[in-house]
Amino acid sequence: MDFALNDEQQLLRDTARALVTREWSTALVRAHMGDPSVADELTKRLTDWGALAEGPLVDLCLFLEECGAGLVAGPFVPTVGLYAPLLATLGDAEGFTAVTTGGATGTVAIADRTGAWVPNDGATKFFVPEADRVDHVAVIGPGPSVTVTGPVSPRFIATVDTSRRLFEVDAPPSTASTAPAVRLDPDLLADVQARWYVAAAAELIGTARSMFEMALAYAKQREQFGRPIGSFQAIQHKLANMALANESAWSAVYYAAMAIDAADPDRHRAAHVAKAAAGTAAKLAAKDGIQIHGGIGYTWEHDLHLFIRRFESSEHLLGTTEWHEDRLADLIL
Repeated sequence: MDFALNDEQQLLRDTARALVTREWSTALVRAHMGDPSVADELTKRLTDWGALAEGPLVDLCLFLEECGAGLVAGPFVPTVGLYAPLLATLGDAEGFTAVTTGGATGTVAIADRTGAWVPNDGATKFFVPEADRVDHVAVIGPGPSVTVTGPVSPRFIATVDTSRRLFEVDAPPSTASTAPAVRLDPDLLADVQARWYVAAAAELIGTARSMFEMALAYAKQREQFGRPIGSFQAIQHKLANMALANESAWSAVYYAAMAIDAADPDRHRAAHVAKAAAGTAAKLAAKDGIQIHGGIGYTWEHDLHLFIRRFESSEHLLGTTEWHEDRLADLIL
């Protein structure tokens, strides 16, 4: 399988990287923790990229990878990564067009208190991304059924990653602002979930890449015993293992994205592999990255903790590595 990017994909990746680098600094990430409105300008710019939701998943993953590398927060990722593919599956052409043209934002509420992103009959959904800053929330209930509602009254959930804001949302009663519940075929929901997993994995490998690059740069700069610590074999082994895990996860993510784009029978297995591989790579990058940075890596002043926090958030969102390995075992066995 050819994993090389074509000219258009290289341009997309480079443009996304330049946009995130220019518009979303770690200083802005810190400011966003206290006041989410500081990201409003970037949010407006990102709406221009809503059309990625109607193109190949590979292209969307290229963009989301750069979002993960820069710790981008706000409604864009849940809108194009979660909400838009659900609308497409429901056949909501009007709502989907509003998203792809930048006219609406949305998120998805499905998880129960344990964090499992599977349909359940709970009256409250948990860990709903950016629920207070989107136009619509798609609530998935038993059946499965989907109810799209307008503005809700979410309750903030404090997590280790204060740059990604998660909420509790109550399942809506039938009102004038709530669309009727729509039944969704379980197989179609499984396809949507596969897209969610791969999109989340793409964002996660971007975060892992940034942690690796920070560790590599620090190993070249920090000196001990009169030489850079990167010259010591123990550090080189850690960096080599991190690089190998990142490359493996990158391949798993884009194989899964291509499998989904091609409606390949292997797509569901590949989606679980992608999220598990991304989680494994990011965990190693966080663990060894903090080791390589030593004491400075534990301080509030250093930016490394921002990426470790995002890794923890992304690892648990849409299923942990262990959860996806269990689902993979179910498919194989």
